[in-house]
Amino acid sequence: MFLIFKELKYQKERDEYKMKFNENLIKLRKRESMSQEELAEKLSVARQTISKWENTETTPELEKLLELSRIFEISIDELVGNKTNINYESCKKNYYEFVSKTKIGNLPLVHINIGFGLRNLRTAKGVFAIGNIAKGIVALGGIAFGLLTLGGLSFGLIALGGFALALLLSIGGLSIVSIAIGGLALGVFAVGGFAIGIYSIGGCAIASKIAAGGYAYGHIAIGDYANGTIKFLSSNITASTPKEIENAILTEFPKTWQILVTIFSHVL
Repeated sequence: MFLIFKELKYQKERDEYKMKFNENLIKLRKRESMSQEELAEKLSVARQTISKWENTETTPELEKLLELSRIFEISIDELVGNKTNINYESCKKNYYEFVSKTKIGNLPLVHINIGFGLRNLRTAKGVFAIGNIAKGIVALGGIAFGLLTLGGLSFGLIALGGFALALLLSIGGLSIVSIAIGGLALGVFAVGGFAIGIYSIGGCAIASKIAAGGYAYGHIAIGDYANGTIKFLSSNITASTPKEIENAILTEFPKTWQILVTIFSHVL
């Protein structure tokens, strides 16, 4: 008799657990505006599995309970109803994530994944990626990797950021690339407060070929203070100076791109 009573008690507890879990799962999923299909995709299960959980037909294994607790950012106790009064408004996530259903190859078209707080840095991967760490064709984030990037630390074909490293064009406090624009710019063509390159323009410009700026050091140096084999001082500028600079560049470096010849000829 005692065993029968004990079994009935356990059966009642199991039924209560199913009901509480079922109700909590539905509320949490709807709170996140998430469909059964979307939740199933995150858990790598079939949509019918989510439906069975919500209809109390089956219950998830411990591994899936752990994944659910991470997705909804609540404890397993709260999830299964050990704490009967869950304040869903207080369960606000400290991150925002959006993944578009449209994909190009294996990447979602848009992935936004932003966490709040130093311990909740999140990574976004997509064609268009926005996150604390962003990786994509177009990437925006604290740290950004991609073809076109914008971030505190930015790495890409074209990069904009506090520290920018790129293959083609970078703009940032510290820029390193073929064409660099920044407080400190290092590149083939560098423009900045302090610019170092083959061709440089800046407050202090150092170049192996042509330098122009407040202080210019290069084979051809153009500026207020110029140090080089061929020097053009702003204090000695005349109407013929642009032509003289152009002739000097084409004589010393005949293969220089015309756009650079034009820029340096009219820099004073």
